[in-house]
Amino acid sequence: QVQLVESGGGLVQPGGSLTLSCAASGSILNMNAMGWYRQAPGKEREGISCITKTYGDKHEANVGYSDSVKGRFTISRDRAANTVYLQMNNLQPEDTATYSCATAGAYSGSDLCGYEYEDWGPGTQVTVSS
Repeated sequence: QVQLVESGGGLVQPGGSLTLSCAASGSILNMNAMGWYRQAPGKEREGISCITKTYGDKHEANVGYSDSVKGRFTISRDRAANTVYLQMNNLQPEDTATYSCATAGAYSGSDLCGYEYEDWGPGTQVTVSS
């Protein structure tokens, strides 16, 4: 079982940027996908981004974003470092939340690269405020 630890959160002004990291205790090379979620106080957890492994001769992974972050957030991964990143630009107060990463479990056809997710990390807090 892979353990995940997120980092990189903090306080940022509206319009600012942050890059979150999700470090895995083991190899993510064969993980079908990794996902980023966030949860704001009083709200349900929201899946916001995902990245799959590469398949066959394809050299680029599939990525996905929720409408709420599309065009502002970018997911990437460093397989050698067993780390997945989330670059967040043009942050707004509504992005304030605890951000967590997770590994893909069963395939379900979900909007988040088609997988359900499990083995959550403890999360990192992102606060966007002036």
